[in-house]
Amino acid sequence: MPATGTSTKSDERRLAIMAAAIDRFAQKGFYGTTTHEIADRVGISQPYLYRLYPNKEALFAAAVDHVSVVMNETLVAHSSASGGAEAALDAARGAYAALVSDRTILRFLMHANCAAGEPLVGQAVRRCYAKQVDTVRQLLGDDDAVRHWFGAGMLDNVVAVLGLADIDEPWAQVLAAR
Repeated sequence: MPATGTSTKSDERRLAIMAAAIDRFAQKGFYGTTTHEIADRVGISQPYLYRLYPNKEALFAAAVDHVSVVMNETLVAHSSASGGAEAALDAARGAYAALVSDRTILRFLMHANCAAGEPLVGQAVRRCYAKQVDTVRQLLGDDDAVRHWFGAGMLDNVVAVLGLADIDEPWAQVLAAR
């Protein structure tokens, strides 16, 4: 057994699979991505991938759970301990914006919402939202602030994925203004 704080080769391989799965699913979605593509990306066989995850839906759900942990850790790590509700909201939005700045996680999450009709994926997406609601409520203090954060976050998602901050059009500037 490895010492505490060290990882095994299988742990590293699982992380590599998660990274490849998130990247591929972010590009092509649940329905457009094959497990063969993910296995090739990691340099493993598809049968080995299926030993770790019984099917594509289970792999996608595990990727949603992984991203949920990353999001939660990012929000908590960047939370504002002082400055009131507005400062806490700004800190949470800033942390989320930093997390999705490369667009991979953002696109993955958008695809996850679209694939929520698949039973395991839907359960994972709901767990992800439940964890975010709990974390944001702890950081911001009340349900109205949570709804405001989610509303602002959804707008931030649209601005980011469409690249509106770089579009010099009045309508884009209205949406991109913070």
